[in-house]
Amino acid sequence: MRVDTARTHALYFRGPMFIDTHAHLYHKQFDSDREEMLARAVDAGVKKLFLPNIDHESIEGMHALCDAHPDLCFPTMGLHPSHVTADFMKDLAEVERLLSEGRYYAVGEIGIDLYWDKTFLAQQEEAFRLQVRWAKELALPIIIHCRESFHEVFSIVEDENDSTLRGVFHCFTGTPEQARMVTELGGFKLGIGGVITFQKSGLAQTMREVGAEHCVLETDAPYLAPVPYRGKRNESGYVPLVAQALATATERSLDDIARITTANAEQLFAK
Repeated sequence: MRVDTARTHALYFRGPMFIDTHAHLYHKQFDSDREEMLARAVDAGVKKLFLPNIDHESIEGMHALCDAHPDLCFPTMGLHPSHVTADFMKDLAEVERLLSEGRYYAVGEIGIDLYWDKTFLAQQEEAFRLQVRWAKELALPIIIHCRESFHEVFSIVEDENDSTLRGVFHCFTGTPEQARMVTELGGFKLGIGGVITFQKSGLAQTMREVGAEHCVLETDAPYLAPVPYRGKRNESGYVPLVAQALATATERSLDDIARITTANAEQLFAK
């Protein structure tokens, strides 16, 4: 089954409309039912899907999906920190070349990851800083990965921050203090995903204190599926579950969360 454009679907859909600001829908886990998965997302009211690049191997699949669904899927370009190695400049040269083509909506997924391996921390920091500077030159937002590295990432963002820099702290799971540090930067949003449905994550409590005004929604599909699908493959059609959890945590209506997060995403990724 092929998905109609989000614009056409919006003529018929009457529920809340959402944007998934972070989904790796080109991943091989969707090879057997990608079109059906996209249809489920549209049926759930998800009108736009932003697809962050990971490395050189993910580019072709991302481009193909965005070319097939230009009103639904939107590409971003960056080198994920987990794919930064000793010879990362070769991969970054390709990222820079592609960014110059002007088809991308953000620089990402970029940042620092200290969860799996700290071997290439210096290279990750350099790669992150370079890509942040390219984003500023191109007036594009950045999509930040900061697993076990909030302070390392924030230090670079704070150092590079100016009136042109904006972006999202993807998969935000931090404390209220860290959330306020992000929002006080001026142009940055908190990416809220399935972790907010995890009872022991503490994210719902953080958002209850912080509020929804600076949030965007995401899935990180196929990873981090929300309850009741935790541990299974995630997909963009689960965005409403994230939205409902954020609504409950912040004592807002689902319509409020849809309106706030959609407006934030539209503003963040405007070209």
